[in-house]
Amino acid sequence: MDRYAVFGNPIEHSKSPLIHTLFAKQTQQVIEYGRQQPDSNGFNDAINAFFTEGFIGANVTSPFKLDAFRFADELTPRARAAEAVNTLYKRQDGSILGDNTDGAGLVQDLQRLWGELNGKRLLLIGAGGATRGVILPLLTAKVQNIHIANRTASKAQQLADRFKKEGVITASGFNDLPEIQFDLIVNCTSSSLDGGLPEITPSIFINASYAYDMTYKAQATSFMVWAQECTPSIRTADGLGMLVGQAAESFYVWRKVRPKIEPIIEIVREML
Repeated sequence: MDRYAVFGNPIEHSKSPLIHTLFAKQTQQVIEYGRQQPDSNGFNDAINAFFTEGFIGANVTSPFKLDAFRFADELTPRARAAEAVNTLYKRQDGSILGDNTDGAGLVQDLQRLWGELNGKRLLLIGAGGATRGVILPLLTAKVQNIHIANRTASKAQQLADRFKKEGVITASGFNDLPEIQFDLIVNCTSSSLDGGLPEITPSIFINASYAYDMTYKAQATSFMVWAQECTPSIRTADGLGMLVGQAAESFYVWRKVRPKIEPIIEIVREML
């Protein structure tokens, strides 16, 4: 039986074992999937032992995505662009492939919810690792342009400069947003986890059609509520579909089978 696990610290809250077990049942695959919680500085020892013991692949979450990026023998283009790895796969020759499926998970969920992204004008709030991991897949999906807004404008500009050869991408601080309209706004910060909001003007929602929060909860997140208060006609969604989507992409990397994500999203949401 092929064995997999998710690495993180803390990790007991992770939905990955449930999601991948459901994927396996749906696609008639036989796998075992568990959790691994190394010490904060113990990732390399833990992952080496993991693969030595015969495990095939791993998902990697906070705080180990950079460690996994450095550990991999080879990186996919999207992992290289993200400068982080959330999926490791031991190939038949023994080498370790590092991939990042976060951006694919976001793009697939946005398309599932609201159709193609071609021509859309996007605002990404925040300039951390979550943002960096999704820019290339979004540009590859042929969005018209991306604007990154961050509390520290220079950090947003660094990200924009990094990807400017891939598409139209601009940046600013929260307080000096350009006077342009956005079709889709994505909150890439973790502000909603404790009921907070990004410190950005509510005018961003004027004429916007969609607002997406990468975090997720049993009820609407604070960002989703705020967006609808500002623009009642706006359509909102949380990041549960992104979570399941990135997991499905990892499952495909390992098993070469694509699970159907909508039934799994429904099951996981009922358990929140």
